[in-house]
Amino acid sequence: MVEAWLIAPVMAVISILAGFYIHDFVKKQDTGTDQMRFVAGAIKEGARTFLNRMYKTLAYFIAGMALVLLILLPTPIWATTNIMDNVVLACGYIFGAVCSGIAGWMGMDVATDANLRAASAARQGISKSFPIAFRGGAVMGTSVIGLALLGVSSIYFATGDPNVVLGFSFGASAMALFAKAGGGIFTKTADIGADLVGKVEFNLDEDDPRNPAVIADNVGDNVGDVAGMGADLFDSYVASLMAVMILGTVLGGYLIEMPLVYAGLGAIASLIGIFAVNVKEGQEPGAILNRGTYITVGLFLALSYAANTYLGYNLRFWGASAVGLIAGVIIGFTGDYYTSIDQKPAMTTAEASQTGAAVNIITGFSYGLLSTLPPMVGVGIAAWLSYAICAPLGPGYGVYGIGISAFGMLSIVGIVVANDSFGPIGDNAKGIAEQGGLDHETIRILDKMDAAGNTSKAITKGFAIGAAGLTVISILATFKEVAEFTLGTQVIFDLMNPLVMLGALIGVAIPAVFSAQLMLGVGRNAETMITEIRRQFAEIPGLIEGVEGVVPEYEKCIDIATSGALKELVPATLTAIAATLGVGFIFGVEALGGFLAGNIFSGLLLALLMSNAGGLWDNAKKYVEDGNLGGKGSDAHHAAVIGDTVGDPFKDTAGPSLNTLITVIGLVANIFLPLILAYAIF
Repeated sequence: MVEAWLIAPVMAVISILAGFYIHDFVKKQDTGTDQMRFVAGAIKEGARTFLNRMYKTLAYFIAGMALVLLILLPTPIWATTNIMDNVVLACGYIFGAVCSGIAGWMGMDVATDANLRAASAARQGISKSFPIAFRGGAVMGTSVIGLALLGVSSIYFATGDPNVVLGFSFGASAMALFAKAGGGIFTKTADIGADLVGKVEFNLDEDDPRNPAVIADNVGDNVGDVAGMGADLFDSYVASLMAVMILGTVLGGYLIEMPLVYAGLGAIASLIGIFAVNVKEGQEPGAILNRGTYITVGLFLALSYAANTYLGYNLRFWGASAVGLIAGVIIGFTGDYYTSIDQKPAMTTAEASQTGAAVNIITGFSYGLLSTLPPMVGVGIAAWLSYAICAPLGPGYGVYGIGISAFGMLSIVGIVVANDSFGPIGDNAKGIAEQGGLDHETIRILDKMDAAGNTSKAITKGFAIGAAGLTVISILATFKEVAEFTLGTQVIFDLMNPLVMLGALIGVAIPAVFSAQLMLGVGRNAETMITEIRRQFAEIPGLIEGVEGVVPEYEKCIDIATSGALKELVPATLTAIAATLGVGFIFGVEALGGFLAGNIFSGLLLALLMSNAGGLWDNAKKYVEDGNLGGKGSDAHHAAVIGDTVGDPFKDTAGPSLNTLITVIGLVANIFLPLILAYAIF
């Protein structure tokens, strides 16, 4: 039973090898025409350029934070008798950041290969194109599982101390926050500029090659929705695994290693689910994606139950993990209802466009608010049930149950990421087909895949936010347990305590401030982008007329999006980290506990609101573009495009960055807790 956890590193290696195998399959597919290869090459080069520049920028932050950890944690270097503890923590932090970065890079790289090949294969039907797009996204899923499990297993094998995994998790989370925020600013800077000038002012199609921002927009799909979302779920996966392992140290026995066993079984289920997904002619791609999720869920529940019985684990822990997994699926599919193109919220929002952009925005925002209740209740019920299932085992077991429930929700992260990455690959494939001059039927097939991808992205975002919610609850529990162990006394976060209330109110405000900083950054960069697009239309002869041989200066728009994203992402992130440390060091551990709770509630609410409202505005626009309510170029279409541009930074910049933010804040509080307990002013 002691060695059962070795399934995690074994499955990590198998997942990485599967990723290479799938990538090889994608690379062997036909690459289409010269024009298609030109467009795809520009997208790939732009994505690589952005990630290279972002990683170089972040290297300075990672190095600086590693130095801080080396000097101060877990014990200040001038007061420690074992400097190797500090060295190991700092190295774990760097290792986590590197693994997160590699996962994002691998996913982005294969996505920019799959988009071209999926576009080319669509000429033969959806049964040829779909597997390329989905398996291209699956490489991101296998990379997340493989590198996360390999990193955690390696550190645990080398040190035997789950607390060192905290450093790895912090590194992964910091990189994820920068990647998601930076990629989100990039993609929405380009998307808003391309839509407002191209669609509204010049009535161009979505991916018209005359639009100077069209390549930057396609690049943004990869750096925001593939690399960014992959890093986000990598972060949540590692953080939930770390939290359960640390909670397990308090209770002892097999509870430290049990989550690693569940992680290995989740990897098996995800790989089988990925290879089970395939579309035949006439089938709906969205239904097939959902079927893959159901298969994976069923496999994990069966495998984990069998392992639980064979290894002699208490069945209550399996029950808690099952609660988390089922809650995650339900929360994800709630997002489907509020964002899907054929459901009432999106259709009603589209109909509101007939009376102007203002009513479209009011309607979409209202449905976004309504969409927050089911998942918030779902997270609460999942936490309550998992606590109730495990609490009868004794003190501390209820909190452990919440942790194992959070990891249960993330156990099938491989297929969740694959479904999410399918979306931007399908979107890019449609753009390449349009710019490559392919026939209407091919574009129609890819448009169908794109619509399914929009829904799968919405489901994934709901799933990721729900998982982050349970994860940060378990991180808060870890914070409380470690504080009590260190102080040797009970720590109570009582809202009647003025310090706790103060911390909670500040914590509630931080996600709103963070969101505002990111969206203001998008607005500033979009202004620059719009000015550049108008300049090119005005100054490049024959561009708007589509004269043969006249092409826009795509690289200038890519550079504007890149420079603006790198400029805007650091201040927002540093503000959130500084606020966490400020509350802790000034007002103490009780205020910081209140801060974490306020941050969780506000962050979850805003993340759900913005992700769902943005998704339904996007599909309301697509509903009009499908020929309804006047179709493309109509007044309703122009109003729906404006609503979509409001939703763009909601759903792809601020919203999905918030679940990473609340995780990072929880990890910062945990990792600096020893210093806060020693040096807080109050």
